[in-house]
Amino acid sequence: MPAPQVPYSLAPRTLAQQLERAAALHSEFSARRSCRAFSPREVPRNLIERILEIAHTAPSGANLRPWRFVAIDDPRIKREIRIAAEKEERESYERRMPQEWLDALEPIGTDCRKPFLDVAPWLIVVFRIDWEPVGDKRRKNYYPNESTGLACGLLIAAAHMLGLATLTHTPSPMGFLREICGRPDNEKPFLLIPVGYPAEDCTVPDLPRIPLAQRVQWNREAPLPDAR
Repeated sequence: MPAPQVPYSLAPRTLAQQLERAAALHSEFSARRSCRAFSPREVPRNLIERILEIAHTAPSGANLRPWRFVAIDDPRIKREIRIAAEKEERESYERRMPQEWLDALEPIGTDCRKPFLDVAPWLIVVFRIDWEPVGDKRRKNYYPNESTGLACGLLIAAAHMLGLATLTHTPSPMGFLREICGRPDNEKPFLLIPVGYPAEDCTVPDLPRIPLAQRVQWNREAPLPDAR
């Protein structure tokens, strides 16, 4: 049965107001960077809760919201996650990653050491929920990857706009996160996001972003040669 309809509208803005707001937002988000050096400064739980509420407004397949946010500030659990993550990362850097991948990471300066998992006041582990039990049956969730990715994008944006730094960390494989967080088999680890303030001596790589013009197409263009 179709859901009942409710009115929907947005606050009216003139074109000049829209362009001014767009410029301000672009300036603010251009300053966003992935942070690997966090301050231990406390971030109150209610602020993290507000960020998760914003992330939870993300669009999702069939409005099923196929994600789980596990917010962790317990130092013992953070330490457990760091030990497990560094074990997997060490294996990846030494054996799993092809040289091409290592070369791509070299300008960023990462390695298997992940001290930010101890230092950041919060770790948010995001899980993708592929299906959920409904009575004695399974209900499939639709577009769980896309939906969870959208929620993560809003989470990162919300944190940044509130003055908090984040990092999208993806230790591979990530199965240990489900075990540590006590989540069931139908939930798959999707992303590990440390959240907090940058350390006073924090620096980030001075890397240019690929120009937007190389990633935007307006309407239809002539087919390009095969990129392979």
